[in-house]
Amino acid sequence: MSGDLYESDFYAWANQQAALLRAGKLSAADIEHIAEEIESMGRTEKRELVSRLTILLLHLLKWQFQPGLRGNSWRLTVKEQRYRLADHLADNPSLKAKLSEAIANAYRLALVEAERETGLPETTFPAECPWSFDQIASPDFWPRD
Repeated sequence: MSGDLYESDFYAWANQQAALLRAGKLSAADIEHIAEEIESMGRTEKRELVSRLTILLLHLLKWQFQPGLRGNSWRLTVKEQRYRLADHLADNPSLKAKLSEAIANAYRLALVEAERETGLPETTFPAECPWSFDQIASPDFWPRD
């Protein structure tokens, strides 16, 4: 029954499962789907890390390779993403173990966006991320051409 609800009304299923867990009725809970949802939540947190890094890296690339276009909007985007990244890692400290993988994935995406947004050829940009996480996250770091 709860499997059917999982497919037809996820919100109702989630509330039902939460009530069963709180009541200690584990045998009545839809354990398999609960486990899937918990794993999915973990993947979502990792995707959020990559997303924040992608936006931040994109703007750092634009900052470095388009110095004539530097402005308050780019500066504030970098500042905002640094705050959001710090908050996300504070909420999910185990993601720090995934930083090198997340930076590599985010940089790959940032390169595509940088080429699209700047009109500069792909070869303009370093093939791999030229900055450490400490630089990326530091409020005092601003790449120069």
